[in-house]
Amino acid sequence: MLPRVLQALLCLALAACARSATPIPARIEATADGPLRIETLACGLEHPWAVALLPDGTFLVSERPGRLRRIAADGRLSPPLAGVPAVFAEGQGGLLDVVLDPQFARNRRIWMSYAEPGPEATAGTAVATAPLGDAGLSELRVVYRQLPKLEGPNHFGSRIAFDGRGHVFISQGERNQKMLAQDLSVLQGKLVRLNLDGRIPPDNPFVGRPGARPEIFSYGHRNSQGLAVDPRTGRLWESEHGPRGGDELNRPEAGRNYGWPVISDGMDYATGRPYPETRGRAAPGMEAPYHVWPISPALSGMAFYVGHPERAWNESLLLGALAGQSLIRLRLDGERILGEERVLTSLPRRIRDVRVGADGRVYVLTDAADGCLLRLTPPAADAARIAPDQARPTASP
Repeated sequence: MLPRVLQALLCLALAACARSATPIPARIEATADGPLRIETLACGLEHPWAVALLPDGTFLVSERPGRLRRIAADGRLSPPLAGVPAVFAEGQGGLLDVVLDPQFARNRRIWMSYAEPGPEATAGTAVATAPLGDAGLSELRVVYRQLPKLEGPNHFGSRIAFDGRGHVFISQGERNQKMLAQDLSVLQGKLVRLNLDGRIPPDNPFVGRPGARPEIFSYGHRNSQGLAVDPRTGRLWESEHGPRGGDELNRPEAGRNYGWPVISDGMDYATGRPYPETRGRAAPGMEAPYHVWPISPALSGMAFYVGHPERAWNESLLLGALAGQSLIRLRLDGERILGEERVLTSLPRRIRDVRVGADGRVYVLTDAADGCLLRLTPPAADAARIAPDQARPTASP
């Protein structure tokens, strides 16, 4: 951990970066597997929510108030792009995830999730897709709307992931109305699977079931802000905000019930006791989480780090931590979790999103009124191991 004086100086440098959008010098943070290089590519972003890596080396970043921007390779921010849908920018609502279509090189199409305003101050999670041009988006098409729309500013989710077999998964929250996550007649608290054209796959688990929405793939989710497909196996993984002490990592399967709020490891923030709806940590017909955090890091953004044997982080799962103000690295042996390390602890910031580049570098967004895009170069696989009590972040040469 940095001495307090150095931490204060670093905070001042970041604030200056946000005002000027000028990158600060790179830093080195010591980790258990060697030095981690941290570069600030751009600042001055207002509560950035997601970053997409474009093939030309530039970036597309969503800002929660409803703006979409490009970031050039040298860190320059574009003006807000045209054609973005109107968003409900209150509380946790706004413009959320942005990802590239699986055929982006051919069709230039992007996907966005957002809180869509409805009548009389209601809102719901929605997903739209549109081709990306030099000045913005055109021919915007909404492919999914969470119904019914509800009042309230919380628990919209939302992440988008593709399975490589012609389907898109959309995560979302239960809009802070807990028992809706168990109600198959509504879309709150559900993981949804669609075809890429927006139609419902005929093999979805609730197709043809009376009283159930056919879009649903799995249910019993609280507020999912992490979604990623393991490139090694094609299996979908999902992370979600639990209540106090109940953040979860799941591996959703078709038709399964993941329990919220009937089962949970978490407690009511206000009382420190289980919610009245919660029966315990397990119940027949409900899936326990694959991994749970007894102290909630507030998970957001998730990416697999695989296929990079030259890097010490190979075979890892990376997750952003908002309350935990760090990047969580879970070391994997296949799908088994071997251990956890938290990095960016020398630069404590709310981490909203994490993506992995083809070259093995990692890109993270800090969630703040003056948010930044950071680029991380993980340690080489043969880097000298550093004992935790010897770790001291230093300025790079």
